[in-house]
Amino acid sequence: MNKSYFIFPLVGLLIFGGFYLNFEKNFEAKQAAAKQVADDAKKAKAKQDIANREAAIKAAIEAQAKRKLEREEKDRVEEAKKTARQEAEDVRQRNYDERNKLRDQASRLKKDLEEVKAVTTKVAEERKKLLDEQAFLLTYVKQAEANVKYYYDLLDKITAAEAARAAAEAAAATAAKNR
Repeated sequence: MNKSYFIFPLVGLLIFGGFYLNFEKNFEAKQAAAKQVADDAKKAKAKQDIANREAAIKAAIEAQAKRKLEREEKDRVEEAKKTARQEAEDVRQRNYDERNKLRDQASRLKKDLEEVKAVTTKVAEERKKLLDEQAFLLTYVKQAEANVKYYYDLLDKITAAEAARAAAEAAAATAAKNR
C-alpha cells in the first residue's frame, strides 16, 4: 500500500486539528464575548426601555395634567358662556315682560285719558251750561229786583193814591158835612 494514502490524510488531520484547537480557544472566548456583548446590549436595551417607559409615563402624566387643565379651562369658559347666555336670556325676558307691562299700562293710560277727555268735555259743556244759566239767573235776578222795586214803588203809589183818595173822600165827607 501506498504510504501516501495514510500520511496525507494524517498531515491534513494534524493541520486541521491545529486550526480547530486555535479556533476552539478563540471560539469560546468569542462566544463568551459575543454573549457578554449581547447580554450588555439586552441590559442596555432594557435600561433604555425602562428609561423610555418612565419618560413616556412622565410625558403621559404631563399630557394628562395638561388635558385636565385644558378641560377645566374649557368647562370654565363653557360655564361662563352658559351663565352669560342665561343672564342674557333673563335680561331679554325681563325686558320683554317690562315692555308688555308698559304697553298694557300705556293702553290703560290712553283709555283713561280718553275717559278723562270725555269727562272733561262733559264738564266743560256742563260748566258752559251752568255759566250761561248763571248769567241768565243774574240777568233774571236783576230784572226781578227791578220788578220788585217797580212793584214796591207801584204799591207805594197805590197806597199813596188810596190815602189821597181816602183823604179826598174824608175831605169831601167833611165838606159835605160842613155844608
